Amino acid sequence: MSTSPEKILVLGGTGFVGRAVCARLAARSASARTVVPTRRPQHGNALRSLPTVEVVQAKVHDDAQLARLVAGSSAVINLIAILHGSAADFQRVHVDLPRRLAQACAASGVRRVVHVSALGVGPDAPSNYLRSKTAGEAALCTPAVDATLLRPSVIFGAEDRFLNLFATLQAVAPVLPLAGSSARFQPVWVEDVASAIVACLTDAATVGQTYECTGPSVYTLSQLVHLAGQWSGHDRPQLPLPTALAKLQALAMEWLPGEPLMSRDNVDSMAVPNVASGLLPGLAALGITASALEAVAPGYLGGQQACSRLDGLRRLAGR
Repeated sequence: MSTSPEKILVLGGTGFVGRAVCARLAARSASARTVVPTRRPQHGNALRSLPTVEVVQAKVHDDAQLARLVAGSSAVINLIAILHGSAADFQRVHVDLPRRLAQACAASGVRRVVHVSALGVGPDAPSNYLRSKTAGEAALCTPAVDATLLRPSVIFGAEDRFLNLFATLQAVAPVLPLAGSSARFQPVWVEDVASAIVACLTDAATVGQTYECTGPSVYTLSQLVHLAGQWSGHDRPQLPLPTALAKLQALAMEWLPGEPLMSRDNVDSMAVPNVASGLLPGLAALGITASALEAVAPGYLGGQQACSRLDGLRRLAGR
């Protein structure tokens, strides 16, 4: 008697982390289906070469469509998140969606969920981003769901919008005004995060656990910007901004066309160190040795050409 192939639903699968996760899932099994919903099918073009990945057009914020997507899944991975927006935007994406996902799972009997949150969460966190991530964890972790939570630091990789952004800015600016220059981060490679997500899916002992996903070293934002400039061949002087000026700069960026490079909420988030607390298990508990930033980032930052950096600025400007 034949059985249906395993189905893994990946919400946010067309994004930076999602593409790495889908590639890992495809490599893990030649029979399991990975279903990736997206409002715009062209966003899934990079996934179409993966033989077990199915990109479907759907709106995950629609209850009926979400229920149909969840039905028949053996597990759900939720990667959907935003960095910028209003309080209502953060509520809709980081809180309401996990709550609705938990309800859809309960209705269809799908128990296994791996959810990517963030370091620095807490009900009293200073930013809408972090507070909404906190509430989203609570909304998802219901008795009907066997959830595993991952809290990564800032994620780097060849297509990231962090180190690449600072390399791009330094390619065109003689001096870089920098908000939050002393903010601390523990960057983690996207492939290590993808490996952690897949490891959680295959290990029942991770149910109910929270893992902090970080790299081996801690850096200030100023150090990371310096490294991005050095590795891309455009290390520019920095002008650290006090908090008041940083907020003013972020406000101005919020009014520019396209997605802002920095928002006031981002400035608030950087008040919380984006590093492992040491109170929760990390990548090592999943059998993963975290890759060093210095072993990965120079390879992709050093390969950028001036025109590609300008293309990055155009995308950020919505052109």
